[in-house]
Amino acid sequence: MNAQPPEAADRTLCARLDRVSRLFGAFAALRQVSVDFARGRCYVLVGENGAGKSTLLRILAGLLRPSAGAARVFGALDPQAERARIGYMSHAPMLYDELTAEENLLYFASLYPGRACLTPSEALRQVGLDPDLKRILGQYSQGMRQRASLARVLLPVPELLLLDEPFSNMDQESARQMVAMLANFRHSDRTIVLTTHQRELAAPIADWVLTLHAGRVASFEPGKAAR
Repeated sequence: MNAQPPEAADRTLCARLDRVSRLFGAFAALRQVSVDFARGRCYVLVGENGAGKSTLLRILAGLLRPSAGAARVFGALDPQAERARIGYMSHAPMLYDELTAEENLLYFASLYPGRACLTPSEALRQVGLDPDLKRILGQYSQGMRQRASLARVLLPVPELLLLDEPFSNMDQESARQMVAMLANFRHSDRTIVLTTHQRELAAPIADWVLTLHAGRVASFEPGKAAR
């Protein structure tokens, strides 16, 4: 199935997958996937475990190379060339439990020398966390940890946000708050591609819902935000 939303031809593309396959030994995680991602839109990827959602995200992030086909991000054939414009949030929080949120972000901000980034306080406020909170990350709730992880991703002000299960292990209220935050980012002309097992939770911000099954595109449908 060739998943090309009609709007992609009319808007500047953020990313394009052209007949992308990804093999891990004899296992095909993705099979001939073609998808266009337009700027300023939110794409929600759903499907059972092993459907290829995380693999697709990692290819867009430049962390995996296709075994066949081509992945272009901001026009570059190698997404690694555009890493500065990409924010990737994985399952793992990639934060240090023995540090406060601000201390974590100060460290990660130091990894972008010479680049205009948000201050740790700005990034924390964007995700609804108090920058003056002195509690270490190890004492945060799961919802707060997810917010701190998102703040880390937002530090360099990425244009493409790739979020792998951002609502994982969150209570319903924390997850709804995360959706509200992502809605604000969507209106800032950022492109968001996220995976989730909670389709209905992400439905209000989805311009397009991409369903993967056994590494193939099973459906590509307009979401509620596009109506």
